[in-house]
Amino acid sequence: MIEILRQKPKFRFAPSPNGSLHLGHALSAILNHEMAAKAGGDFLLRIEDIDQARCTPDFETGIYADLSWLGLHWQEPVRRQSEHFPAYQRALQTFVERGLVYPAFLTRGEVKARVATFEAGGSPWPRDPDGTPLYPPDDRDRSDAERQRLLASGMKHAWRLDMKKAMAAIGDPLHWHESGDGETGAICADPAAWGDVVLSRSDAPSSYHLSVVVDDAVQGITHVVRGLDLFHATSIHRLLQRLLGLPEPLYHHHRLLLGSDGKKLSKSIGDTGIGEWRQQGLSPAELRRRIGL
Repeated sequence: MIEILRQKPKFRFAPSPNGSLHLGHALSAILNHEMAAKAGGDFLLRIEDIDQARCTPDFETGIYADLSWLGLHWQEPVRRQSEHFPAYQRALQTFVERGLVYPAFLTRGEVKARVATFEAGGSPWPRDPDGTPLYPPDDRDRSDAERQRLLASGMKHAWRLDMKKAMAAIGDPLHWHESGDGETGAICADPAAWGDVVLSRSDAPSSYHLSVVVDDAVQGITHVVRGLDLFHATSIHRLLQRLLGLPEPLYHHHRLLLGSDGKKLSKSIGDTGIGEWRQQGLSPAELRRRIGL
């Protein structure tokens, strides 16, 4: 059972400590902080460190240093996802018990090969809004006996949401209320566009999608303010919220900052971090002007 706290307006900034924060993170953090203050609410910081292989204490320390330098203040204690794995597992178990998920055994290499073989025939493989190929139906179509045999063998597997069953379980159409920099108003959610999304992997006890909806509910988050790159993912979050009986936050997806190549800033390709700008002598006020605030 997830304990849900609903109080005054609550906003959150939720970075992953797998690299240095860049200007895009600064924009999101500042917007959350300022919108919380304007609403007379609270600003929370969450450390999304499910990926234990890539997340490090040094990067987490850097997050605190960068946000403090920007003049931001947050409520304590900070929620670390790595300290709440049992909560995500309990949420996953509700889906297992309802028959809404299935064990997925195909490796990434196998999926890639399947897609390549199919597209060699001249037809495109269906893809999600981010352009990633949808997961093949092999595991979804296995018999219960075959699934149990593979599970008993100890074969590594993920747990994927059976999208058709999940959509049938909610019945009514899904929406969310959007006030961001793109489309606004009541947005029709389209979870089916994502196919059978991962809720848990063999090397991680939860996915981003599952952990974020659990965390937002537990922390009583009323306003989710984040980049437009996560606009379409909100469809999945609304579906999981409905299935788990969780409250619906208000959403605000803000503009993205782009690099010289026209792509959004990214830690993975080493875009200049906030710490580097600070070392070059940039002041917090100058950084705000640089990101258009």
